[in-house]
Amino acid sequence: MSTKTIPLSRKEKLLFADDHKSNLILIGMPGAGKSTVGVVLAKRLGFHFLDTDLIIQAQENCRLQQIIDNHGIEEFRRIEERMLLGLFTEQCVIATGGSVIYSREGIEALGRSGYRIYLEVPLAQLQQRIIDMGQRGLVMARGQSFEQLYAERTPLYEKSADVRIACDDLNVEQVAARIESEVLRRWPELST
Repeated sequence: MSTKTIPLSRKEKLLFADDHKSNLILIGMPGAGKSTVGVVLAKRLGFHFLDTDLIIQAQENCRLQQIIDNHGIEEFRRIEERMLLGLFTEQCVIATGGSVIYSREGIEALGRSGYRIYLEVPLAQLQQRIIDMGQRGLVMARGQSFEQLYAERTPLYEKSADVRIACDDLNVEQVAARIESEVLRRWPELST
């Protein structure tokens, strides 16, 4: 009796490859510049670009803040985790929402597909950047201050990061250049 070998699709090969990492995943606080830097970094590297917040908005057909207001933080986190576990990409810069860090399964899945890069921005700079907290879709408990959110999340980002990039007083191009340099130094196989 002969067995027929069925070739795996590219997506299936990614599912079964333990050592295949080709994505760059930007993590960090709201206002750190993940989306803005991500577009520039993707152009510099010739990668694709995805913004997980925009994917959620498209899938749910409403803004992040509406999801939080109408369904609560826990439901938002479930939606976010489901979306993260369904991502299958190669050579992509992925800008994540700041709350991605609360999903252990989601952050681990991202880590299997690529390298998690923590954009470190001091609290004072973040507070200057975040003006529209009420409309931005921030996942924070009722009554929680931005300072408390920063203190809660910072150790989680630090623990999950493969690389930490200090972004204080740098513009978008400088941050993207710093990431590119560090990534290609550590993982030269990512150069195209």
